[in-house]
Amino acid sequence: MKVLYVTTISRTVNAFLVPHIQALLDQGHTVDIACNIVSPIEEQLLERGCKIFNIEFQRSPLTKKNYMAYKQLKRLIQEGEFDLVHTHTPVASLLTRLACRNISNIKVLYTAHGFHFFKGAPLKNFLIYYTLEQISAKYTDAIITINQEDYVLANKFKLKKTNSVFKTHGVGIDLNKFSSRDANEKINLRKEYGYKSNDFILFYAAEMNSNKHQDLLIDVVHLLKNKIPNIKLLLAGKGALKEKYEDQAKKLDIQDNVQFLGFRKDIFQLLKISDIAVASSRREGLPVNVMEAMATGLPLVVTDCRGHRDLVKNNENGYSLKINDVEGFANAILRLYKSEELRQTFGNKSLEMVKDYSLETVLKEMELIYSKFGVHSYTKMSKILD
Repeated sequence: MKVLYVTTISRTVNAFLVPHIQALLDQGHTVDIACNIVSPIEEQLLERGCKIFNIEFQRSPLTKKNYMAYKQLKRLIQEGEFDLVHTHTPVASLLTRLACRNISNIKVLYTAHGFHFFKGAPLKNFLIYYTLEQISAKYTDAIITINQEDYVLANKFKLKKTNSVFKTHGVGIDLNKFSSRDANEKINLRKEYGYKSNDFILFYAAEMNSNKHQDLLIDVVHLLKNKIPNIKLLLAGKGALKEKYEDQAKKLDIQDNVQFLGFRKDIFQLLKISDIAVASSRREGLPVNVMEAMATGLPLVVTDCRGHRDLVKNNENGYSLKINDVEGFANAILRLYKSEELRQTFGNKSLEMVKDYSLETVLKEMELIYSKFGVHSYTKMSKILD
């Protein structure tokens, strides 16, 4: 079969979808990709014959530039003779489904990586995004969700057919890249990175923006500084609010306790030197950073938002606190600081729970969903015929 993958920007492909596309290629299908190429697509996909089409999607659904993107995309789909289009991210998915609405013999699947409307979202999000999803749902053969809240919401939409909403365990993470920490390895790695063996390290990898809400964590460290003098908060990532957060740490006189690491490629190692993984988002789809921390065997302290709820269970593998509860967040960290046994118990539970979110599991889930829409493995069929 000939499949078209569509996303708003190319970074989404590189960050989450390469293994999914490779799985389809391995099964004998042809896969092309349409997106706004803001960074080069992974070379391995080009080497395997994927054609890349630059469609200049804009993130705001209401900008006029998206009309041109819509026309480009519609022409591509009409001329490309695709059997199935699998679309990701809200703007690209809206335009893709509208572009496919009058084209016969094509299946349209949409993976929602996190609806922009959610419990606690501004009213305008529901007025704009919920309405757009309602309109485009009737041109959709299946919606694939990655968390429970979105799954419930998606079932309220009227798709082409009933029983066409699915839930997978996210995009999947490669558990082979991770290993639980050994005490000696942790000590040796800390020496390499310039940290003391008795530092109490919190780690969070995320873009510096309002949604990721790092200011909460900085306030938490300020509250804990006297109770945990050796506390260190490591913030990996870049973004528009980085300078603002740096100023916040300086004003609170905790610049020695909060370190801004910028963009990092050594997340696996940084997780290994940490004692707790923290996450302060206001909303998530199903966060890979939390799954990576779980795969390292870390206990977690997170905000109680969509996506986090699916991964962190109170008193099992960590604690989940209200989004602006600085004191509650601090108390949860203090509780874990005081008990190495509790940290170990929660960390072991994280290792057990994350197995459900492995790349292997998710690719099997996707294979089953695809099979419902005629996308079968030619490789398996050829083995049967032989």
